[in-house]
Amino acid sequence: MSSVMSPPVGGQQGQRQETRGQRSRELERARHAAELLFGTPRERGFAVTYWNSGVTEKPSDEVPFTLILADAGALRRAFLPPTQLRIGRAFVRGDFDVAGDLEAATRSGEDLRQRLADPARLLAATAALAKLPHGKSREGSGRSLGSARLTRRHSRTRDAAAIRSHYDVGNEFYQLWLDRRMVYSCGYFPTGQEDIHQAQEAKLDLICRKLRLKRGERLLDIGCGWGGLIMFAAEHYGVDATGITLSPAQAELGTERFAQAGLADRCRIEVRDYRTLGDEQFDKVASVGMCEHVGHHRLGEYFHSAWRALKPGGLFLNHCITQGRQTAGRLGRRLWREGSFTNRFVFPDGELPALTWLVEAADAAGFEPRDAESLREHYARTLRWWVAR
Repeated sequence: MSSVMSPPVGGQQGQRQETRGQRSRELERARHAAELLFGTPRERGFAVTYWNSGVTEKPSDEVPFTLILADAGALRRAFLPPTQLRIGRAFVRGDFDVAGDLEAATRSGEDLRQRLADPARLLAATAALAKLPHGKSREGSGRSLGSARLTRRHSRTRDAAAIRSHYDVGNEFYQLWLDRRMVYSCGYFPTGQEDIHQAQEAKLDLICRKLRLKRGERLLDIGCGWGGLIMFAAEHYGVDATGITLSPAQAELGTERFAQAGLADRCRIEVRDYRTLGDEQFDKVASVGMCEHVGHHRLGEYFHSAWRALKPGGLFLNHCITQGRQTAGRLGRRLWREGSFTNRFVFPDGELPALTWLVEAADAAGFEPRDAESLREHYARTLRWWVAR
């Protein structure tokens, strides 16, 4: 006996229609969620491309950037819940991409935060996002401190792990976008016409002038990076310079650069913690872009270490990113988890001190403030150079 079997009439066509219908529903749900998050296409000021659906919504022909969603679940993975860490992690994983002006895209995050401050809109957006598929979650959870996370925050072991997780990712990476001297802090743009290389040399010279460096003096640089400041000070001001860092990769490259420049007899880098400086004293001490790693409750110890390292009458220049004492919108910042992305992906355990904390801790250690200058606009310009490079 033999039999011939065939699928029901219209079976495959029905499946294709069902698949098309599902894709259409996913697209419409994603568009609805995007409208609740960002406003209507006309309100947004930027374009949105919905994966490979062939749909791009643009408010006009000229937009600063396009938000490109990887698949139907991208918005859900990025914005449910809408926290700084979740959005940043989704970007790193490739759930969405940005084509165009990245600075403008970053500013749109503040617009999003303000829109979702409305409880009704937040509730509606949450419900819309929950209807989207999960999709495939991509890997990537940020830099890890390994077993050091189990130790006390800002202990020597954990600080060393935090620094190495950030800096020991390959010197070649930093050479891609830093200036020739590899200065990893804001440049100084006296006229606004300087390129990043000129601005960083102007910044190093500003530091040396503020410290009133003289030939033959001994300079200590706490958190010296790849040795850009101590090389510049030795070359242009004739000092004997020592730098300390917790990054072996920085120390290795810095030492190589000293030898190539013929400065090995006047410049050196040691891998050590600022808390282990001992009784050795210097004429001048600088710390540039390192205080952000110290932690609020360690500021007293930090300034006392700098005080002990200085000869009587010496000068200490402390340069770091600070934050204002913000009181308004505290609940919103907590829900947004402000700073969480930077702490996970950029500077583990980093803390931005308030200027008042720095002055109080320095005063308690014995220092008399003689000069203060804000370089906020210079840092914004520096960041634009780094992004462009």
